[in-house]
Amino acid sequence: MRIDPELAATIAAVVDEGSLDAASRRLRITPSAVSQRLKALEQQLGRVLLVRSRPVRATEAGEAVVRLARQIALLEHDALEGLGLEDESRRISIPLAVNADSMATWFLPPLARLSAAHDIDFDLHRDDQNFTARLLESGTVMAAVTSEAAPVAGCSVSPLGVLEYRAMAERGYADRWFADGASREALRRAPFVDFDRRDALQHEWLEAMGVPHHGVPRHYVPASHDYALAVQIGLGWGMVPVLQESAGLVPLGGPTLQVALHWQQWNLRSSLLDAIAAEIAAEARRVLR
Repeated sequence: MRIDPELAATIAAVVDEGSLDAASRRLRITPSAVSQRLKALEQQLGRVLLVRSRPVRATEAGEAVVRLARQIALLEHDALEGLGLEDESRRISIPLAVNADSMATWFLPPLARLSAAHDIDFDLHRDDQNFTARLLESGTVMAAVTSEAAPVAGCSVSPLGVLEYRAMAERGYADRWFADGASREALRRAPFVDFDRRDALQHEWLEAMGVPHHGVPRHYVPASHDYALAVQIGLGWGMVPVLQESAGLVPLGGPTLQVALHWQQWNLRSSLLDAIAAEIAAEARRVLR
């Protein structure tokens, strides 16, 4: 059995764009043609490939087809580049997964350099470093910054470095809540800033200080720049990446938490994907511990 690359690319376009109508505009065909291609491939494979939700999402079988489509597009791009036949009308989109703190501190400069050197578009998916590997498994992205050292099936992995975090607070906030230092009693009362409900850094630091995080007042600020700003203006204390520390913040003491980051990418022989990995690894060596 052979999967038609055009049909596979159509499935990937629907997943990327979120609907058949949006995919039709991207592919410059009618929505009816998109529906017919989807139906033809589902009948050929005997599998349901898409869940007609809003946005549309791939089933497990659909994820396999999306991975195939992305791999074909990547290898085709490498072949055309090798032949000196780059086609600017067919720029390749490279989906990558990255955690919010990396995106806010060090990840974008190497992408800017890569974009200047290659006809590529980056499609960034932001998630916690503990969950970005799931986007690799589903075929949503080709590579990811992740905290997982064990390679996802079909992927290679290499260490990037360590992103360090320290418990910090605005000076006036620290004077108000921690006049006598970050004692257990003070930490039970002082509100802190959580990134989201999956962020465990503040919880880990509190527990290291002998304070269970349950019941401690907290604010949720789910954006990296806004998170750092919330700490800077005294909304609460928080674990701030060393790369985002600024004047006006004071350390609360306690342990410096270290998050080891890794680069995982599809295990394909692709000069473009390897170039992306090399540029990102070089930047990581420059800025991470």
